[in-house]
Amino acid sequence: MPDLDYPVPAGTLRGYLAVPSGPDSGPGPWPGVVVVHEIFGLTDDIRAQADRFAERGYVALAPDLFAWGAAPKCLLATLKASASGHGRALDDVDAARDYLAARDDCTGNVGVAGFCLGGALAMLLAPKGFRVAAANYGHLPREPEQALAGACPVVGSYGGRDLQLRGAAAKLDGVLTGLGVEHDVKEYPDATHGFLFPHTGRAKWFEPWLVRYDPDAAADAWSRIFDYFDAHLKEAA
Repeated sequence: MPDLDYPVPAGTLRGYLAVPSGPDSGPGPWPGVVVVHEIFGLTDDIRAQADRFAERGYVALAPDLFAWGAAPKCLLATLKASASGHGRALDDVDAARDYLAARDDCTGNVGVAGFCLGGALAMLLAPKGFRVAAANYGHLPREPEQALAGACPVVGSYGGRDLQLRGAAAKLDGVLTGLGVEHDVKEYPDATHGFLFPHTGRAKWFEPWLVRYDPDAAADAWSRIFDYFDAHLKEAA
């Protein structure tokens, strides 16, 4: 589907909507998923992940968090939001959830799946109205015990060779265990950052130094993600 504009507190924001259409998706309404992009923005790679969710029977919306102003300004504001726990980026993702939940073709059960920068945002939003969150190689909040208190179920995937997130999976697992939050956090020993899908376009310039697709780790991680989302969004309906 083409990009669309959806309502946010500051007006409207561009996003990409993917709706189930295959023979195996069944009749709607379907649960929803907000797909939160990497630091590269709303690329064709992220649109492909929204399509992936749609193929599995979810209405998926990927907001373009860098579309409301000049790209550097939006990027800086989004990074600040991921560090501080408040800001426009979080409001815009929250508004995407409200937009999906209000659609006639959505059951009202909505999860959030983020990658890299989006994974950090997904964690911050896990306690704020989503039914399930997938935090993929995202930085942990500065004070995770406070930020994740009352979180929805979380499925997290990290790479053991991701030097910028060394120890993050074990720390996240410990924090969620201590808080009594249902979770499935796994570290893949041979994977690095950005291993869940191949990168194309400008993002491919960063392969394999900053991101690298790992098909074996990705297959297992996607299986875990869909198991969690199906259980908490489809079965819950």
